Amino acid sequence: MKSVRNSHSTNVAFTDGLSYMHMRRAFYIGRFQPFHLGHYSLIKDIARDADEVVIGIGSAQKSHEPKNPFTAGERVMMIKHALEDAGIKHYAIPLEDLQRNAVWVSHIISMTPPFDVVYSNNPLVVRLFQESGILVEQPPMYQREGYSGSEIRKRMLRGEDWKSLVPAAVIDVIDEIDGVNRLKSVSKSDKDYRD
Repeated sequence: MKSVRNSHSTNVAFTDGLSYMHMRRAFYIGRFQPFHLGHYSLIKDIARDADEVVIGIGSAQKSHEPKNPFTAGERVMMIKHALEDAGIKHYAIPLEDLQRNAVWVSHIISMTPPFDVVYSNNPLVVRLFQESGILVEQPPMYQREGYSGSEIRKRMLRGEDWKSLVPAAVIDVIDEIDGVNRLKSVSKSDKDYRD
């Protein structure tokens, strides 16, 4: 994998104009419906290699749907509180979907602080950033089969244990917003109300 420096780099000049420092800032995007221990572990790993992590909250416009029950603001709170507890410097940036893949990376760059490297295993995300000349790292997934938003949402709907799959701070946010009952409500069909 080759490293390509781009105009979105994070070179920072001190006010005296003589000293320069390079902060390494990483970018990671997900829907975080909800933010779970797989995301948390991956971001902790990214934070070992980066000074700051820019977290893109994808599909920010979606909420109150079976696959997207939480608002962008609620996902920001989940991430903020979970990573604050771990002392990870980060930005959580809601990003609405853009239906034109050819300009998606430019859209991301215009909405986020500068970053040097993207972390992703999504083939489309990897391809789009690589074509834009931005370094992409493909980290190993953390217990992907157990830690997935769809598995957590299924458990919530069935009344099964989901709390062991998310950070404690996320449980607090979901409880505060009555998130499980919201998910159950938006997952019902109008067939459920027929005689």
